[in-house]
Amino acid sequence: MKRSLDRILTTHTGSLVRPPQLLEFARARQKGEAIDQQAFERTLTASVRDVVARQAAAGIDIPNDGEFGKSTSWSLYVLKRLSGFEMREVTGVNPFARGADRAKFHEFYNELEGRGDGTDWSNVTRFDAVCVGDITYNGLFELQRDIDNLKAATKAAGIDEAFLPVAAPSSAIPDRRNEHYKTDDDLVVALAEALRTEYRAIIDAGFLLQVDDARAAVTYDRMVPPATFEEYSRWLARHVEILNHALEGLPEDRIRYHVCWGSWPGPHTTDVPLRKIVDLVLKVKAGAYLIESANPRHEHEWTVWRDVALPPGKILVPGVVSHGTNVVEHPELIAERLARFASCVGRENVIAGTDCGFAQEELNRRVHPTVMWAKLEALAEGARLASRQLWKAR
Repeated sequence: MKRSLDRILTTHTGSLVRPPQLLEFARARQKGEAIDQQAFERTLTASVRDVVARQAAAGIDIPNDGEFGKSTSWSLYVLKRLSGFEMREVTGVNPFARGADRAKFHEFYNELEGRGDGTDWSNVTRFDAVCVGDITYNGLFELQRDIDNLKAATKAAGIDEAFLPVAAPSSAIPDRRNEHYKTDDDLVVALAEALRTEYRAIIDAGFLLQVDDARAAVTYDRMVPPATFEEYSRWLARHVEILNHALEGLPEDRIRYHVCWGSWPGPHTTDVPLRKIVDLVLKVKAGAYLIESANPRHEHEWTVWRDVALPPGKILVPGVVSHGTNVVEHPELIAERLARFASCVGRENVIAGTDCGFAQEELNRRVHPTVMWAKLEALAEGARLASRQLWKAR
């Protein structure tokens, strides 16, 4: 894994807005229409090649495939790669439509979700994923296709390090229902063991493995109240154990672990503070930790790193650009943010990143694509400004 030895390197957290030619196929699939699979595969390969080249041109040192090969979303994509689940229409209260933030600001959320313009959090899932059999990994074709497309794209762009994001066991298929395993814990362990196939294949292919785990922090909003923080903390500790079980035997210096507080455009006043969970986050056996830090609800938490020691050899990838607003951060602000983190953990231990993906679902983007690219360019410029300041003696 690269380090910022003579300048601040840049990366992001994964999901990028799909180009129009890919969205045509996504819309057809959503409508249940047949698509030309060969045409889709050609379009996907070309789109990955283009998006890697554009990331490099924008100044991103460690790019990815934009998650273009994933169907549906960053976490539900595994439904296409795992056996044991069936989809049923939601009856009663939608499991996605709950949480302390939603209860506190229910009028806001009712108005937000009434827009239905497809660019915000209005597209909540209307189906339950129900586990009805043994969970096994059967997505090797899609996985190998993603690996091959990224290999070809990075070679063409002259990129020597790239990453592929995957879902953590706690985040894969959120709000799933269990009708097969004896306990929910047994189900998550089975998920972890199945997903290990994906984790190992990505590292064996020469890429960095990024484990996305929004549920690690978001579950607090779902549990507390009525549960206590102690109950949530035990839940998180157990899921860290299960994730480490899935990562067992894999090289830590090839693994990135991403934690955010969800991507929905809400108030987030009930988010769990980073300070209360950072010890558990750092127990994940990874070489780099990607933490949401540009969100105005969490930007102040850079001070946590004044008191919490980053383990030796580890890298901190703070989000210094937000995915949740179309306002493009000024490069000087980005440089200030990076300098703060460098003052806490050391400049060589910081890589500039984004809070979260810009399009967690194929058809649900957070910002306009032109804004997304402007943000990534600002990220690179901010990293250059910070590098001049942090290495000014040279």
